[in-house]
Amino acid sequence: MPFNVLTSRMVEARVMPGQTLFSQRGAMLAYRGDVHFTPSITGGQGGVRGMIGRRVTNEATPLMTVEGQGTVMFGHGGHHVHVVDLAGDTLYVESDRLLAFDGSLRQGTMFLGSQGGVMGMVRGQVTGQGLFTTTLEGHGSAAVMAHGGVLELPIGPGRPVHVDPQAYVAHRGDVRNKLSTAIGWREMVGRGSGEAFQLELSGTGMVYVQASEEKL
Repeated sequence: MPFNVLTSRMVEARVMPGQTLFSQRGAMLAYRGDVHFTPSITGGQGGVRGMIGRRVTNEATPLMTVEGQGTVMFGHGGHHVHVVDLAGDTLYVESDRLLAFDGSLRQGTMFLGSQGGVMGMVRGQVTGQGLFTTTLEGHGSAAVMAHGGVLELPIGPGRPVHVDPQAYVAHRGDVRNKLSTAIGWREMVGRGSGEAFQLELSGTGMVYVQASEEKL
């Protein structure tokens, strides 16, 4: 169920009988056809166990189930929207950045510390982002939100990407992350640029970066 980009802040999705779409509550802007919206209890294919896990980890942004036949336009808060198409791989993104996604995608929750060890936990403390993140896996599309648009940066063997943690939106593929520090004498005396922490992503995949350090 691909998304059609209408503007930088709006997308449209076609809903067909027998297919399900999930969206963040309050994200529907307009629709055509016979479309039904109901609150989602389990929030995707994670089932009840996934729902409980997301609530315990504060990764439980309220979702709506979208079904029927027609087209639906989505947007939220005037944020820029970026569409990610998955072909059997996994997208790692915080739940509050998810605007809408295919119901065919399997949704789960991952502990960031399992990728970044202690530094993964530190990242959550420093950036204000949660220690847990939402995963979407399978074949389908997801629309994610960001400030100021999104840039896709490829990650390859021997070619890690360093990102300001506040500018990080999401990543996909076989990627590991760790928080590195760049604190030197200038930072100690208050003359540095302020970029004391960097999120290093290595492996093979893609990282999505927003053109702002502002959180949603």
